Amino acid sequence: MQKPIYLDYCATTPLDPRILPEMLPWFSEQFGNPANLTHAYGREALLAVHRARERIAALIGAKATEIFFTSGASESNNLVFKGLAHLAPEKNQVMTVATEHKSVLCSAQAMAERGFDVEILPVDSQGRVNLERLSAQISEKTALVSVMAVNNEVGTLQPIEEIGKICTERQVLFHCDAVQAGGKLPINVDDLKIDLLSLSAHKMYGPKGVGCLYLRQKSPAIPLRACIEGGGQEFGLRAGTLNVPAIVGFGLAAEWARSEQTEELARLKLLRQRLWEGIQAGVSEVKLSCDLDKSSPAILHLCFGGLKKGKLVGQLKDLAVSTGSACSSGSGKASYVLDAMGLPESQMDNPVRFSLGRFTQEEEIEMAIQAVIRTIQTLRENPSRIPF
Repeated sequence: MQKPIYLDYCATTPLDPRILPEMLPWFSEQFGNPANLTHAYGREALLAVHRARERIAALIGAKATEIFFTSGASESNNLVFKGLAHLAPEKNQVMTVATEHKSVLCSAQAMAERGFDVEILPVDSQGRVNLERLSAQISEKTALVSVMAVNNEVGTLQPIEEIGKICTERQVLFHCDAVQAGGKLPINVDDLKIDLLSLSAHKMYGPKGVGCLYLRQKSPAIPLRACIEGGGQEFGLRAGTLNVPAIVGFGLAAEWARSEQTEELARLKLLRQRLWEGIQAGVSEVKLSCDLDKSSPAILHLCFGGLKKGKLVGQLKDLAVSTGSACSSGSGKASYVLDAMGLPESQMDNPVRFSLGRFTQEEEIEMAIQAVIRTIQTLRENPSRIPF
């Protein structure tokens, strides 16, 4: 049975085949615990972890000592919010955006339950936050502003550089969930004035189950406290034995992404443009959720009209696509991201997120265009034949 064309790179990416051979020895003969430095097994594991830190740091313009490993960006996001809870009551306000990933919004809600003032900023029709409103909401009580670089559902690019300047001027910590930007778009934490940044390896062709938090070294130090207590790993910020094979893979994924980023970015722009033009030429009642020049070149989010609600994605049998976030795809609820952007209900009936990646080929884009056109024609001509 032939598998569908994979266009869901925002949900996860396949492990780059160049990475697995480098990971394998750390599952077997090189099995040491990097926290145990009394013998060669532990020391060689520690060196491998340090090399991975260097590679990830180079991807975002940071220092190796500013990279802290976690199980993924969801954990990193939780750590940022909950690790600053002790700043209350002097600093008891956190700010984020209505279209953030659930791990950020749920962490913010947890802070509200602890008595924090949580400001959820609205977005415009393109999914972008209003800078003037953000600046006006910051006060001497603000502990943190958290804004993602690229929206994981519609691809909106937030004005991260401008937000970083505002937060620096107002002496407020700035956190960025950069999961959908890491390895795809240029990131320099110094230029963007980011204090904390979250990444996941499996969104940049690395293994699942590992991510990191970038934590800027500054004076005075950012007073982030551990949420997982124990043996004091990760310089006391995150207890637990490090997953060395996954960390090695993460480091290599970051290195490959950095070396190929410029060419890959240009390639994805062309592929996405062709996908949009092909679908637009062959299908009526289709709208872009976010303008191409305001969104990641890896994401094309479209809303299709003239169909029964919720029928399209399930009938695109030849394509692996989604309606939005993989973390919320099974909920059956309307997209909170599209709702926050003010889209009418009729436009939210059949959204589709096409997300492209390193292994997407031109011929697959052409096949995807024809699959979308063919499926929509069938649904519109014979809506009663759909079994659900």
